Amino acid sequence: GEELPNWLEWLPDMPFDQIARHSMDFWLQAEDLPHPENRVYYKDGKVHLDLVETNPQALVHLQRKLKDVLSKIGWPAVLLQRSLYLGKDIPLSGTAHQAGTCRFGTDPASSVLNLDCRAHEIDNLYVTDASFFPSIGAVNPTLTIIANALRVADVIKDRL
Repeated sequence: GEELPNWLEWLPDMPFDQIARHSMDFWLQAEDLPHPENRVYYKDGKVHLDLVETNPQALVHLQRKLKDVLSKIGWPAVLLQRSLYLGKDIPLSGTAHQAGTCRFGTDPASSVLNLDCRAHEIDNLYVTDASFFPSIGAVNPTLTIIANALRVADVIKDRL
């Protein structure tokens, strides 16, 4: 992750403690929509992630909604913009739940897997991790991945 500036170590803890005692944190997260140039690939001995930010308006909408809710209960809404606390994009090591790398669908020209998560071109290859999602939403996909894996297991069992 990002390192804090060296000069911060010289500041006393008191102002930060006061701010923390009178603050509440809300993490707003929106879906990363599919983009044809988004890629996860291996090159020169490293895994690379190329992505295009595709949904900034959703975050703007979420911020407006949060401000509205907080004002209705009489709380001030002081929201920090992402650029103030995350000056750089999240590195590959900070990402999770990559999806869409083996999209599923009915057309082999636009998808790697069929609707049963079986590879179009390899009869006995099934993929049941998050890569089959065309899009992932903004929440942890684990339960959906498990449910789909159980569904695909039934498909495989019926083929045996």
